Amino acid sequence: MRKLLFESLIRPPLTEPRPPVFDAAMTELAAAIERSARRRLGRSLSIRAVDAGSCNGCELEMHALSNAFYDIERFGLRFVASPRHADVLLVTGPVTSNMAQALERTYIATPDPKWVVALGDCGRDGGCFAGSYAVFGGVSKVVPVDLHIPGCPPSPVDILKGLLGLLENVNEEGRVS
Repeated sequence: MRKLLFESLIRPPLTEPRPPVFDAAMTELAAAIERSARRRLGRSLSIRAVDAGSCNGCELEMHALSNAFYDIERFGLRFVASPRHADVLLVTGPVTSNMAQALERTYIATPDPKWVVALGDCGRDGGCFAGSYAVFGGVSKVVPVDLHIPGCPPSPVDILKGLLGLLENVNEEGRVS
């Protein structure tokens, strides 16, 4: 036991390096999203995360946007707890049979203008879970999807780039062109 304790005092801690993102590029990307949201909506962008039956890989990357490294709230983007306060539904995972009705009700509860973003490969077509008896399919089988962000899982920077692309392609009626 002493040997183990002594070795743990000498050995440096095992940590992972921080993500390879340039701070200036990240700041510019988030600032561009804030400008686009204010121009399109007149206020910040509110995001409601909906887990439709995922493996939580996409959620980990999505929630990384709120950590100290990315900190998207400083740019006016925020996650909200209610679909009634949301502009964007960020849906992860294949839609399971149990979650299809809940996703549809969440979509109906979100006020216009609203956009749906399918996050990850599973959100597109069910991913590796497609064909399972418990999976209804991709997000577009339940609600209309405005944007798909590919990846398994997509990185936080890819999520931000997707949100910027969504806001840049919204026309005056609130439709994605």
